[in-house]
Amino acid sequence: MSALKGKITDSLYGLGWGAVKKLPEPAATALFRTIADQVWKRRGKSVLRLESNLSRVVPDASPERLAELSRAGMRSYMRYWMESFRLPAWSPERIRNSIDIAGTDRLAEGLDAGRGVIVALPHLANWDLAGAWVTTDLKVPFTTVAERLEPATLYDRFVAYREGLGMEVLPHSGGAAFGTLARRLRAGGLICLVADRDLSASGVEVSFFGATARMPAGPALLAQQTGAMLLPVTLSYDSTPVMKGIIHPAVELPEEGTRAEKTAAMTQGLADAFALGIAEHPEDWHMLQRLWLDDLDPRGEPT
Repeated sequence: MSALKGKITDSLYGLGWGAVKKLPEPAATALFRTIADQVWKRRGKSVLRLESNLSRVVPDASPERLAELSRAGMRSYMRYWMESFRLPAWSPERIRNSIDIAGTDRLAEGLDAGRGVIVALPHLANWDLAGAWVTTDLKVPFTTVAERLEPATLYDRFVAYREGLGMEVLPHSGGAAFGTLARRLRAGGLICLVADRDLSASGVEVSFFGATARMPAGPALLAQQTGAMLLPVTLSYDSTPVMKGIIHPAVELPEEGTRAEKTAAMTQGLADAFALGIAEHPEDWHMLQRLWLDDLDPRGEPT
């Protein structure tokens, strides 16, 4: 990213966090739906990639149906940004009333046992809102990681935003995050990781909607190393202002096998749970990048 482009991008995000939260909610909703529709109509790379990804999730969809899904997908994605820009101004009551999670007893079981809990999510709906609900309603602090963005000032904005919601944020790069996450879990803490796309190019291969994708090994490795409970979570929107969520049954540690085999089995378990939520609500899966191996170049990198 050029220095000028980075500065412009950083300024736009700053404007979003500074101005969007001051708009009346109906105006903000209408504005971001208009932005979504305009982006969708341009048929740029992100929209085409979203449609390509959705074609694997809904393989029997007609071109017309895929277009409908991608339009709904862009609206869902822009709803995520609209909410995220406004979240810092939401009251605790508003946060609590904006999400309905099923299966919270599974999370409580792990935390009450003091064994540590790893929550792993795909890019569905608004994971930041889910995090704010954890710190606000459950009053449980947690640790997460964030991809380093360019320019550094933009990364700093995202860290400040998430820390303002009560999260401890570690940089994805640098190598120190894994050890810190393991210490938090051994102390009986909670960590939350978005885990449907590998950022290291050294993740675990999984079967995902009938083709091979690569997902991060971190959640499974942390569970093995610390004995923490590994819980998949999926989120979704509907026509109401309330986001829905499901805490799925824990992914169990296999009794037999090598460390690599156990990691592969547990990561596949996460992928299977993610697929259930994504198949139910494909329009809320904000995957605008290449994911499957046969969409990558021979070196395993996006093309």
